[in-house]
Amino acid sequence: MAVLIDIDDAEDPRLSDYRDLRDVQLRKNLEAEHGLFLAEGEKVVRRALETGFPARSFLMAPRWLDGLADVLATSDAPCYVMPESLAEQVTGFHVHRGALASLERRPLPSVESVLAGARTVVVLEDIVDHTNVGAIFRSAAALGVDAVLLAPRCADPLYRRSVKVAMGAVFTVPYARLEDWYDALPQVSAAGFTTVALTLADDAREIEQAVAGLDRVALVLGSEGHGLSPRWEQSADRRAVIPMREGIDSLNVAAATAVACYLTMRR
Repeated sequence: MAVLIDIDDAEDPRLSDYRDLRDVQLRKNLEAEHGLFLAEGEKVVRRALETGFPARSFLMAPRWLDGLADVLATSDAPCYVMPESLAEQVTGFHVHRGALASLERRPLPSVESVLAGARTVVVLEDIVDHTNVGAIFRSAAALGVDAVLLAPRCADPLYRRSVKVAMGAVFTVPYARLEDWYDALPQVSAAGFTTVALTLADDAREIEQAVAGLDRVALVLGSEGHGLSPRWEQSADRRAVIPMREGIDSLNVAAATAVACYLTMRR
Protein backbone atom coordinates (compact mmCIF):
# COMPACT_ATOMS: atom_id res chain seq x y z
CA MET A 1 0.00 0.00 0.00
CA ALA A 2 1.23 3.52 -0.83
CA VAL A 3 2.61 5.43 2.12
CA LEU A 4 0.83 8.76 2.64
CA ILE A 5 3.26 11.60 3.30
CA ASP A 6 1.98 15.04 4.28
CA ILE A 7 3.95 17.85 2.64
CA ASP A 8 3.92 21.48 3.78
CA ASP A 9 6.91 22.85 1.86
CA ALA A 10 6.78 23.50 -1.89
CA GLU A 11 10.58 23.20 -2.04
CA ASP A 12 10.64 19.67 -0.62
CA PRO A 13 13.18 17.79 -2.80
CA ARG A 14 10.95 14.73 -2.96
CA LEU A 15 8.63 16.69 -5.26
CA SER A 16 11.20 17.13 -8.05
CA ASP A 17 9.20 15.09 -10.58
CA TYR A 18 6.35 17.60 -10.41
CA ARG A 19 8.10 20.95 -10.67
CA ASP A 20 7.67 23.52 -13.42
CA LEU A 21 5.27 21.50 -15.52
CA ARG A 22 4.63 24.42 -17.86
CA ASP A 23 8.27 24.60 -18.95
CA VAL A 24 8.20 22.21 -21.92
CA GLN A 25 11.97 22.16 -22.47
CA LEU A 26 12.66 21.52 -18.80
CA ARG A 27 10.15 18.69 -18.76
CA LYS A 28 11.67 17.14 -21.88
CA ASN A 29 15.11 17.13 -20.30
CA LEU A 30 13.83 15.68 -17.02
CA GLU A 31 11.76 13.01 -18.72
CA ALA A 32 14.60 11.98 -21.01
CA GLU A 33 17.02 11.78 -18.10
CA HIS A 34 14.83 9.84 -15.71
CA GLY A 35 12.49 7.99 -18.06
CA LEU A 36 9.34 9.32 -16.46
CA PHE A 37 6.04 10.88 -17.49
CA LEU A 38 3.14 12.44 -15.62
CA ALA A 39 -0.55 11.55 -15.56
CA GLU A 40 -3.16 14.03 -14.35
CA GLY A 41 -6.65 13.30 -13.05
CA GLU A 42 -8.28 10.27 -11.46
CA LYS A 43 -9.30 8.54 -14.70
CA VAL A 44 -5.96 9.02 -16.42
CA VAL A 45 -3.92 7.95 -13.39
CA ARG A 46 -6.08 4.86 -13.05
CA ARG A 47 -5.76 3.96 -16.72
CA ALA A 48 -1.99 4.37 -16.67
CA LEU A 49 -1.63 1.95 -13.78
CA GLU A 50 -4.17 -0.50 -15.22
CA THR A 51 -2.11 -0.71 -18.42
CA GLY A 52 1.03 -1.59 -16.49
CA PHE A 53 3.05 1.60 -16.06
CA PRO A 54 4.83 1.45 -12.66
CA ALA A 55 4.26 4.45 -10.40
CA ARG A 56 7.21 6.39 -9.02
CA SER A 57 5.02 8.53 -6.77
CA PHE A 58 1.66 10.26 -6.45
CA LEU A 59 0.77 13.87 -5.59
CA MET A 60 -2.77 14.43 -4.34
CA ALA A 61 -5.01 16.86 -2.56
CA PRO A 62 -6.71 15.24 0.46
CA ARG A 63 -10.14 15.16 -1.19
CA TRP A 64 -8.90 12.76 -3.89
CA LEU A 65 -7.54 10.10 -1.57
CA ASP A 66 -10.84 8.25 -1.22
CA GLY A 67 -11.50 8.17 -4.96
CA LEU A 68 -8.12 6.57 -5.64
CA ALA A 69 -7.94 4.46 -2.50
CA ASP A 70 -8.05 1.21 -4.47
CA VAL A 71 -5.18 2.38 -6.69
CA LEU A 72 -3.07 3.43 -3.71
CA ALA A 73 -3.78 0.10 -2.03
CA THR A 74 -2.02 -1.79 -4.83
CA SER A 75 1.08 0.42 -5.08
CA ASP A 76 4.12 0.82 -2.86
CA ALA A 77 5.01 4.24 -4.30
CA PRO A 78 4.89 7.22 -1.93
CA CYS A 79 1.84 9.49 -2.08
CA TYR A 80 2.57 13.13 -1.30
CA VAL A 81 -0.50 14.80 0.18
CA MET A 82 -0.87 18.57 0.20
CA PRO A 83 -3.47 21.32 -0.24
CA GLU A 84 -4.28 22.27 -3.82
CA SER A 85 -2.82 25.74 -3.26
CA LEU A 86 0.55 24.21 -2.37
CA ALA A 87 0.36 21.80 -5.31
CA GLU A 88 -0.10 24.83 -7.55
CA GLN A 89 3.11 26.35 -6.17
CA VAL A 90 4.98 23.13 -6.94
CA THR A 91 3.62 22.51 -10.43
CA GLY A 92 3.16 26.07 -11.66
CA PHE A 93 -0.49 25.61 -12.68
CA HIS A 94 -3.88 25.01 -11.09
CA VAL A 95 -4.18 21.27 -10.40
CA HIS A 96 -7.91 21.33 -10.93
CA ARG A 97 -8.15 17.56 -11.26
CA GLY A 98 -6.55 17.12 -7.86
CA ALA A 99 -4.34 14.09 -8.56
CA LEU A 100 -1.03 13.57 -10.31
CA ALA A 101 1.18 10.54 -10.72
CA SER A 102 4.78 10.22 -11.84
CA LEU A 103 5.22 6.97 -13.77
CA GLU A 104 8.05 5.06 -15.37
CA ARG A 105 8.19 4.82 -19.11
CA ARG A 106 8.44 1.52 -20.93
CA PRO A 107 10.67 0.90 -23.96
CA LEU A 108 8.88 1.68 -27.22
CA PRO A 109 8.16 -1.29 -29.48
CA SER A 110 9.68 -1.48 -32.94
CA VAL A 111 7.85 -0.24 -36.01
CA GLU A 112 7.75 -3.82 -37.31
CA SER A 113 6.07 -5.19 -34.20
CA VAL A 114 3.48 -2.40 -34.14
CA LEU A 115 2.57 -2.99 -37.79
CA ALA A 116 2.38 -6.77 -37.48
CA GLY A 117 -1.27 -7.77 -37.56
CA ALA A 118 -2.50 -4.19 -37.94
CA ARG A 119 -4.99 -3.27 -40.66
CA THR A 120 -5.39 0.48 -40.22
CA VAL A 121 -2.70 2.81 -38.88
CA VAL A 122 -2.09 6.55 -38.68
CA VAL A 123 1.32 7.99 -39.56
CA LEU A 124 2.16 11.49 -38.29
CA GLU A 125 4.87 13.75 -39.70
CA ASP A 126 6.26 16.55 -37.52
CA ILE A 127 3.11 17.25 -35.49
CA VAL A 128 4.63 19.18 -32.59
CA ASP A 129 1.54 20.38 -30.73
CA HIS A 130 0.93 18.11 -27.73
CA THR A 131 -2.80 18.85 -27.72
CA ASN A 132 -3.16 17.72 -31.33
CA VAL A 133 -1.18 14.55 -30.68
CA GLY A 134 -3.37 13.70 -27.70
CA ALA A 135 -6.56 14.38 -29.66
CA ILE A 136 -5.36 12.18 -32.53
CA PHE A 137 -4.70 9.28 -30.15
CA ARG A 138 -8.15 9.72 -28.62
CA SER A 139 -9.79 9.58 -32.06
CA ALA A 140 -7.66 6.61 -33.07
CA ALA A 141 -8.74 4.69 -29.99
CA ALA A 142 -12.41 5.60 -30.40
CA LEU A 143 -12.58 4.68 -34.08
CA GLY A 144 -10.67 1.41 -33.91
CA VAL A 145 -7.34 2.35 -35.48
CA ASP A 146 -4.76 -0.32 -34.71
CA ALA A 147 -1.61 1.78 -34.23
CA VAL A 148 0.10 5.14 -34.66
CA LEU A 149 3.55 5.79 -36.12
CA LEU A 150 5.41 8.99 -35.27
CA ALA A 151 8.07 10.77 -37.32
CA PRO A 152 11.26 11.57 -35.38
CA ARG A 153 10.22 15.19 -34.68
CA CYS A 154 6.65 14.53 -33.56
CA ALA A 155 5.60 15.59 -30.07
CA ASP A 156 5.81 13.07 -27.25
CA PRO A 157 2.48 11.25 -26.67
CA LEU A 158 3.42 10.82 -23.01
CA TYR A 159 3.91 14.52 -22.36
CA ARG A 160 1.40 15.57 -19.68
CA ARG A 161 -0.80 17.63 -22.01
CA SER A 162 -0.98 14.85 -24.62
CA VAL A 163 -1.91 12.26 -21.99
CA LYS A 164 -4.58 14.55 -20.54
CA VAL A 165 -6.23 15.39 -23.87
CA ALA A 166 -6.10 11.74 -24.96
CA MET A 167 -7.85 10.68 -21.74
CA GLY A 168 -5.36 7.83 -21.46
CA ALA A 169 -5.71 6.59 -25.06
CA VAL A 170 -1.92 6.89 -25.39
CA PHE A 171 -1.72 3.94 -22.99
CA THR A 172 -3.90 1.64 -25.11
CA VAL A 173 -3.14 2.50 -28.76
CA PRO A 174 0.18 0.91 -29.77
CA TYR A 175 2.69 3.35 -31.23
CA ALA A 176 6.28 3.48 -32.38
CA ARG A 177 8.68 6.15 -33.57
CA LEU A 178 10.07 6.00 -37.09
CA GLU A 179 13.85 6.37 -37.18
CA ASP A 180 14.39 7.09 -40.87
CA TRP A 181 12.31 10.12 -41.90
CA TYR A 182 13.32 10.08 -45.56
CA ASP A 183 12.30 6.48 -46.31
CA ALA A 184 9.58 6.18 -43.66
CA LEU A 185 6.65 5.79 -46.04
CA PRO A 186 8.41 3.29 -48.34
CA GLN A 187 9.11 1.30 -45.17
CA VAL A 188 5.41 1.27 -44.30
CA SER A 189 4.48 0.35 -47.87
CA ALA A 190 6.98 -2.50 -47.81
CA ALA A 191 5.21 -3.84 -44.72
CA GLY A 192 2.06 -4.35 -46.80
CA PHE A 193 0.19 -1.07 -46.31
CA THR A 194 -1.12 1.35 -48.90
CA THR A 195 0.00 4.76 -47.69
CA VAL A 196 -2.65 7.44 -48.23
CA ALA A 197 -1.45 11.02 -47.72
CA LEU A 198 -3.96 13.70 -46.74
CA THR A 199 -3.06 16.62 -48.97
CA LEU A 200 -4.42 19.24 -51.37
CA ALA A 201 -2.24 17.91 -54.20
CA ASP A 202 -3.72 18.10 -57.69
CA ASP A 203 -3.98 14.31 -57.97
CA ALA A 204 -5.68 13.85 -54.57
CA ARG A 205 -8.91 11.90 -54.68
CA GLU A 206 -11.75 12.14 -52.19
CA ILE A 207 -10.73 9.98 -49.29
CA GLU A 208 -13.59 7.50 -49.55
CA GLN A 209 -12.51 6.76 -53.12
CA ALA A 210 -8.83 6.60 -52.20
CA VAL A 211 -9.31 3.93 -49.51
CA ALA A 212 -12.14 1.96 -51.11
CA GLY A 213 -11.36 -1.76 -51.37
CA LEU A 214 -7.96 -1.53 -49.65
CA ASP A 215 -6.99 -4.17 -47.12
CA ARG A 216 -4.27 -2.45 -45.07
CA VAL A 217 -4.23 1.35 -44.98
CA ALA A 218 -1.80 3.85 -43.47
CA LEU A 219 -3.28 7.35 -43.25
CA VAL A 220 -0.52 9.94 -43.45
CA LEU A 221 -0.96 13.42 -41.96
CA GLY A 222 1.41 16.36 -41.72
CA SER A 223 2.25 19.27 -39.50
CA GLU A 224 -0.25 21.84 -38.26
CA GLY A 225 1.08 24.70 -40.36
CA HIS A 226 2.48 23.45 -43.67
CA GLY A 227 1.03 19.98 -43.93
CA LEU A 228 3.10 17.17 -45.36
CA SER A 229 6.61 17.69 -46.66
CA PRO A 230 7.07 17.26 -50.42
CA ARG A 231 9.06 14.07 -49.76
CA TRP A 232 6.26 12.43 -47.78
CA GLU A 233 3.53 13.70 -50.09
CA GLN A 234 5.30 12.31 -53.15
CA SER A 235 6.45 9.02 -51.61
CA ALA A 236 2.94 8.06 -50.48
CA ASP A 237 1.18 5.46 -52.61
CA ARG A 238 -1.95 7.61 -52.92
CA ARG A 239 -3.06 11.13 -52.12
CA ALA A 240 -6.47 11.97 -50.71
CA VAL A 241 -8.51 14.96 -49.64
CA ILE A 242 -11.50 15.44 -47.37
CA PRO A 243 -14.20 17.14 -49.48
CA MET A 244 -15.20 20.49 -47.98
CA ARG A 245 -17.46 23.43 -48.58
CA GLU A 246 -16.23 25.93 -51.16
CA GLY A 247 -13.87 28.46 -49.67
CA ILE A 248 -12.63 26.10 -46.92
CA ASP A 249 -9.52 24.11 -47.76
CA SER A 250 -8.44 22.52 -44.49
CA LEU A 251 -9.28 21.34 -40.99
CA ASN A 252 -7.23 21.30 -37.83
CA VAL A 253 -4.99 18.23 -38.09
CA ALA A 254 -6.71 16.51 -35.16
CA ALA A 255 -10.15 17.07 -36.70
CA ALA A 256 -8.90 15.94 -40.11
CA THR A 257 -7.52 12.75 -38.57
CA ALA A 258 -10.84 11.98 -36.90
CA VAL A 259 -12.76 12.42 -40.15
CA ALA A 260 -10.21 10.44 -42.16
CA CYS A 261 -10.19 7.59 -39.65
CA TYR A 262 -13.98 7.43 -39.57
CA LEU A 263 -14.27 7.24 -43.33
CA THR A 264 -11.39 4.77 -43.65
CA MET A 265 -12.81 2.40 -41.04
CA ARG A 266 -16.02 2.21 -43.11
CA ARG A 267 -14.20 1.03 -46.26
